[in-house]
Amino acid sequence: MSVSRGRDVHFDVSGRLIAAQEWGDSNGLPVLALHGWLDNSASFVPLAGELKNAHLIALDMAGHGQSSHKAAGLVYNIWEDISDIFAVADQLGWDSFHLLGHSRGAIISALAAGTMPERVKAVFMVDAIVPQPLAPEKAPQQLAKSIREISNKQQASPRVFDSIEKGIEARKKGFHKMTEAASRLVVERGVKPVPGGYSWSSDARLMAASSFKLSEEQIKAFINAIAAPVELFIADSGLPGMLDKQRHVLDWFADLNLHELEGGHFLHMENQVETIAEVINSYMLSNA
Repeated sequence: MSVSRGRDVHFDVSGRLIAAQEWGDSNGLPVLALHGWLDNSASFVPLAGELKNAHLIALDMAGHGQSSHKAAGLVYNIWEDISDIFAVADQLGWDSFHLLGHSRGAIISALAAGTMPERVKAVFMVDAIVPQPLAPEKAPQQLAKSIREISNKQQASPRVFDSIEKGIEARKKGFHKMTEAASRLVVERGVKPVPGGYSWSSDARLMAASSFKLSEEQIKAFINAIAAPVELFIADSGLPGMLDKQRHVLDWFADLNLHELEGGHFLHMENQVETIAEVINSYMLSNA
């Protein structure tokens, strides 16, 4: 498995910096990669080295990695990332492109493909399908929770590690366990120097509740609108119970292939890199 960091590229989206890494050249098929919650573009480094015929741009989503944080008081709702995706694609001159997403990035990919189906040629989703729905009558409580949590997160003191190695060790033992190699990739791009050591570069408000959540009917409308083929990779030891809870959602996709694979939530960085790359490469080569 080849592991090589990409070329740093940057985009200006409405006055905010969106940082990214790039692999391949303009002759390859255009692919935008969207990482998971509190990760960054480095989560695609292992997979990037295995992809063929792809011009891959992996973003640091808003508030993550080396990208700008939002202005004070604002929330990180997943649908707001969709406008960033198409803004970056516009700057790249991509009228149509492919989406590759992991976890939160997979969910955003699905919603984006339903938002502008004429622009998305294929979607590759790793260990997530759709957001958890919220009944409309619970919207007031959701908004109140978001307001309280945003205020609390903005006032909280950041966690400081006296070395990057301490951060790598902490990330390895997080809610979703990671190998040391995977943790190192994500952490080295996801910390910043501060007095006393290093702190996470991601915005603490990412841990606050969304201001609103989509209902099941709204989510279904997005999925029904997808015109692109979808390849879905699900880890047998990934998000607990996710596939059991959302298996009925698979019927909403017009063209979906499900790949149930052995491994944890970060299977695209760890034991299933070659398997996922083989599926993507097969598509890329047949659509060159």
